[in-house]
Amino acid sequence: MTQRPHPGLRRRDLLAAAAAVPCGARAATGGEVQLRVGWWGGGERHRRTLDALAAFEAANPGVRIKAEYMGFNGYLEKLTMQMVGGTEPDLMQINWAWLAMFSRDGRGFLDLHAHRSQIALEQFTPDDIALCEVQGRLNGLPPSYSARLFLWNAAAYARAGLPLPTTWQQLFEAGPHFRRVLGERAYPLDGELYDMILLSLAWTHQSTGSGYLHPDEPRVALGEAALREWVRVFRRLADEHVATPLPYRASLGGAEKPTEQQPDWVRGLWAGNYTWDSQIRLRRSTLDADQRLVLGESLRLPGAHFNGALGRPAMLYAVSRRSSHPELAVRLLDYLLTDAAAARTLAVVRGLPSARRALDVVLSEQLAGDLETQAWQQVNGERAAGRIARPSPAFEDARMRKFLRDVFERVAYGKLTDAQAAEQLRVHGNALLLRIHGR
Repeated sequence: MTQRPHPGLRRRDLLAAAAAVPCGARAATGGEVQLRVGWWGGGERHRRTLDALAAFEAANPGVRIKAEYMGFNGYLEKLTMQMVGGTEPDLMQINWAWLAMFSRDGRGFLDLHAHRSQIALEQFTPDDIALCEVQGRLNGLPPSYSARLFLWNAAAYARAGLPLPTTWQQLFEAGPHFRRVLGERAYPLDGELYDMILLSLAWTHQSTGSGYLHPDEPRVALGEAALREWVRVFRRLADEHVATPLPYRASLGGAEKPTEQQPDWVRGLWAGNYTWDSQIRLRRSTLDADQRLVLGESLRLPGAHFNGALGRPAMLYAVSRRSSHPELAVRLLDYLLTDAAAARTLAVVRGLPSARRALDVVLSEQLAGDLETQAWQQVNGERAAGRIARPSPAFEDARMRKFLRDVFERVAYGKLTDAQAAEQLRVHGNALLLRIHGR
């Protein structure tokens, strides 16, 4: 590779990282071998991943890595074409939900169980491994685990004269209070469409004990009354001035414009966000000096066991079943996920690591920010207590996400009643599930 190292890493750092690669990765390759590695991300993820790959190259003479990286937009489309044509990278970053698309029978990617002697599987929890298995075949491993949580601008709540919400009632009471005290443009939450779909679903999951989709069967799990409740809570968030309404967001330069790019978020008029913990850095990065982002508590209805938040691997590394050099690709996967030197190089560009050795490095050397560490502690505590819901992979299928966004967008613009939306969520949702599962 000819890319320049990350500016924060000196040449001697890369040499030290290379020296730390396990000796098993130094096996002679009998001539130059090229591995292709694909991922999506932003600038820091790209730079740090390139540095880690350079260290692996340095420890493996004759190995050349072709890095194929881009932003998230368009990545799935490109990978889909590659998978169909048999031209996917040897090692690739994928979304967990894409297993249902590319590997319904577990044979879409290399079975890592068949190469377990080359992977430090003991570094991962049994649940981490189970999440990546399809019909008993280990299709990938997770760099990190991610879940939905609340982020609050403590300075904005202080200006409003309110404590941070710890109950659903407090959240809904904050809406009219913000409008009265801080003005019509002030909201307790930024209401990006998909965030609010998941937030209102969290309420419904808590009240019914069920998610939208059945975990094991291709059918909608919620009944008619629960589906109406989901739509009703979604509508309440906008109607009661709790979250920025979709039409209002659209009028400010685009409904899909990320929270951190919204001027009213930057200056603290929008005081909260319900998002993946992996978004903390982005959300905090643009706040002006008068704002202070903090982690919020889970909001739970009385008697609810689940907090209704979704949790799953933030992403996976998977190896192509067609790779000409599967053993080398597996060693590279293991290096990126479990090696201490690689952990120092990669830090938290894919979240706090799932692998114990890498996690110990990140925590002991304070490579994560205080808020990311707090979020990791909260998520893992909730996960250990069994309060985080594991979504059906079909729930995050691109077709399902589009369907849900279409239904709730029409709700937001007043084009569907609660009953009509619930009917579509049941009837069309069931039909879509059959297509997703190939039936």
